[in-house]
Amino acid sequence: MKRLFPHPVLSLALAALWILLVNHWTLGSLVLSLILATLIPLLSARWWPYRPVIRRPLGLIPYTLLVLRDVIVANFQVARIILFLPNDRIRSAWISVPLDLTSPEAISLLAGTITMTPGTLTADVSADGRALLVHSLHAPDPDAIRDEIKTRYESRLKRIFE
Repeated sequence: MKRLFPHPVLSLALAALWILLVNHWTLGSLVLSLILATLIPLLSARWWPYRPVIRRPLGLIPYTLLVLRDVIVANFQVARIILFLPNDRIRSAWISVPLDLTSPEAISLLAGTITMTPGTLTADVSADGRALLVHSLHAPDPDAIRDEIKTRYESRLKRIFE
């Protein structure tokens, strides 16, 4: 079974994603999702030398809910900044966020979370993987934004992955 499904979580995610994208619960779309969920991990398995370690997978559920909430709130904050704050009062900033995370998967998830949240964007990861370069649309206090990223997201990811 492990030879047919080298990455079972990826297979499940691909099958579910295909069904969501097709938006039909027909036998044909289900069969095609199973074929894709089997072939894609099989064909890409040699580029995955090891499986990502997730120490507390159930921790991803509250993390996902937190991120969804933050995305909704940030949409309103960005709209308020753009609509009501004069251009000369918007304080964009580049912020270096030092990382305590060591797992590449956790660092990628943190970078993706920052990018998905309106008003912030992860622009780069340092060569040694120890810091993220983040752009913030409005950062009157860049240190506060850095600290919020570390306490709100990185600390949770550290508990989940490490």
